[in-house]
Amino acid sequence: MAKRIFFFILTNVLVLTTISIIFMVTGAGNYINESGGIDFGALLIFSAIVGFTGSFISLLMSRWMAKKMMNVKVIDPDGPMNTQERQIVEMVHRMSRAAGITKMPEVGIYYSPEVNAFATGPSKNRSLVAVSSGLLDEMDDAAVEGVIAHEVAHIANGDMVTMTLLQGVVNTFVVFLARIAAFIASRFVKEEMAPIVHFIAIIVFQIVFSILGSIVVFAFSRYREFHADRGGADLAGKDKMVHALRSLQAYTNRVTEERDTAIASLKINGKRKSSLFSTHPDLNERIRRLEAK
Repeated sequence: MAKRIFFFILTNVLVLTTISIIFMVTGAGNYINESGGIDFGALLIFSAIVGFTGSFISLLMSRWMAKKMMNVKVIDPDGPMNTQERQIVEMVHRMSRAAGITKMPEVGIYYSPEVNAFATGPSKNRSLVAVSSGLLDEMDDAAVEGVIAHEVAHIANGDMVTMTLLQGVVNTFVVFLARIAAFIASRFVKEEMAPIVHFIAIIVFQIVFSILGSIVVFAFSRYREFHADRGGADLAGKDKMVHALRSLQAYTNRVTEERDTAIASLKINGKRKSSLFSTHPDLNERIRRLEAK
């Protein structure tokens, strides 16, 4: 769901900015040649190192950050559980075994009225599936099973690793272009102010280009949702997966537009088409493709 992408991109921007500041303060990764111009080869190597380091650190932190930001209560499968918790754990484990995952994901619940669920983690063996209390209250067992199957399919597909590699490429271009733009901007101020302008401009351009670069990541995110829908249908059955999407559609249709943007599951409104900055495709299109499968 949208939250896993939000956590990953937010962490990536923070990590990328932190790494860049450290490099600039320490003077490491100098790409200015003796004549005062840019050594583009050195800059490209520097950009790739910073870009891929940032994306892989973001991936490693994704599960921890999701649990902290959403205050997820991780359920101990060997400890005391109520009926609802046991049901969720059993669903996740059953779907995971069916998907060929050998080490069971952590399972958690976070208390929120939003209808949502997400899966995250750096690998299949270090993953987390979390559902909101709002989802458990709003959806019946068959729909919940479809949602969980969808999230387990994300883990089985390993798309967070694929997204990390894609984000690394995007980061490389972000770092590369931000420094070129900052270098050009610093040429328009007095010489004594140039280093300060260059430093500030790098941070500003890097954040701006990161937002623009996220369009590529969002495009991949929309593509992988169709793939996870198909995987969820294979795990839980097509009827349950379609039922889960239709339950979501019914829910989003009865909330107001203002409330929908804040709490709708998958951050999708069945009444609106997805945009360049949407992490998920149009809900009607997802149902259509799944039914045609």
